[in-house]
Amino acid sequence: MKRSEKAGRIAVLLEELYPEVPIPLDHSDPYTLLVAVMLSAQTTDKKVNEVTPALFAEAGSPGAMVALGQQRVLEIIRPIGLSPTKSKNLVALSQDLVEVHEGQVPASFEALEALPGVGHKTASVVMAQAFGVPAFPVDTHIHRLAARWGLSSGRNVVQTERDLKALFDRSLWNRLHLQIIFFGREHCPARGHDLASCAICGWAATKKRMCQEARR
Repeated sequence: MKRSEKAGRIAVLLEELYPEVPIPLDHSDPYTLLVAVMLSAQTTDKKVNEVTPALFAEAGSPGAMVALGQQRVLEIIRPIGLSPTKSKNLVALSQDLVEVHEGQVPASFEALEALPGVGHKTASVVMAQAFGVPAFPVDTHIHRLAARWGLSSGRNVVQTERDLKALFDRSLWNRLHLQIIFFGREHCPARGHDLASCAICGWAATKKRMCQEARR
């Protein structure tokens, strides 16, 4: 089956499974989404959602985050991974938002990626979910499933993003990246997965991937 045909079939199946795709990270506006996405690096969305209510109660805006200070931010977010670096970046990016962007989250990839601690994936999530700009953020679930399904060589997330954007219509990107994440979490784990019985892997996984998974 050609990649394009496979991609089309996957998109239809995921739309049937996930007609509604809520954003996993709790937030109320572009700023709180930006903060939540930054905090989610190398930790779970569940853990982020456990600490952000207390953080946003004290600092729900860039100005309030700067006023709160790095030490207090660190105390609140300490349960999540990389908290010292994240607390430093949160205060620094909030300072930039106040000084450069009048306290507003900019709606451009270039401006977002210029903020301290904001990489392409974080910027892509914010652009897609806060501003409705087509983007295809690639996390670990998407990266491994794109490789497992033969949609990308999977050498790195940059290539995976490029391959997926080429395969799927631009109008699908913002929903599809969330649908793939949900499918990966609920039906398609990294290990101990029976590919043959999977609703997608059963027909989409490459023979090479089947052999690799079987040897694990």
